[in-house]
Amino acid sequence: MSLVARDAPPLAGGTAVWGGDPYARAMVRGRGPLYLRRDDGWLLPLEVERWCAPPDEADRTLLARCRGSVLDIGCGPGRLVAGAARAGEPVLGVDVSPAAVARTKGTGAPVLCRSVFDRLPGEGRWGTALLADGNIGIGGDPGALLHRVSQLLAPGGRLLAEAAPHEVDERLNVRVEDGRGRRGRDFQWARLGPAALRAAARAAGWTVTEEWSAAGRHFATLVPVLLPAPAEHN
Repeated sequence: MSLVARDAPPLAGGTAVWGGDPYARAMVRGRGPLYLRRDDGWLLPLEVERWCAPPDEADRTLLARCRGSVLDIGCGPGRLVAGAARAGEPVLGVDVSPAAVARTKGTGAPVLCRSVFDRLPGEGRWGTALLADGNIGIGGDPGALLHRVSQLLAPGGRLLAEAAPHEVDERLNVRVEDGRGRRGRDFQWARLGPAALRAAARAAGWTVTEEWSAAGRHFATLVPVLLPAPAEHN
């Protein structure tokens, strides 16, 4: 999961300094506590230990559905990048957190410190894109994110996305906190449950071809809708 202020469309500001950034500290330490705090005070605990561990049962169902080259968007500490690399296909993780990128490099997996909205290698040639661990929320605008992902995939490519396990559809202003007084910058985020993900996909020109649950987590396979070419007029 990628949770720093710069993971948004261009002009969204800069990354926080490592020393005062609770997300970066958690990536270095490999453990929480870490929370998302909404403006109204609501807290969502974040699963740092799971992100920093090897792929679990639910992750393996995701990795088994990867086809061709794999782009992990908001790869965090890199467990899915490393898992996909072991399958022998080309793989790349991208994340805007230097600490997360450093941890991914430690797994030996290829990674770039870059936003999904920046120019990326292999645009239009990736077989599978991953938006796991709530990363459908990157930038707070799922439609804009889905449009960007459609530019990255090869013809016939697929997006494997993780929805919230319960029905929710929120666009939020949040920040990361560690429960010890350290907090990151405010940034825009979104949370989509299964129905909201299906609706966002339809609105952005995608179709959901499969949904499944594993270990209390919910996933979907999305493919861009191929529109017929316009008729030629003589």
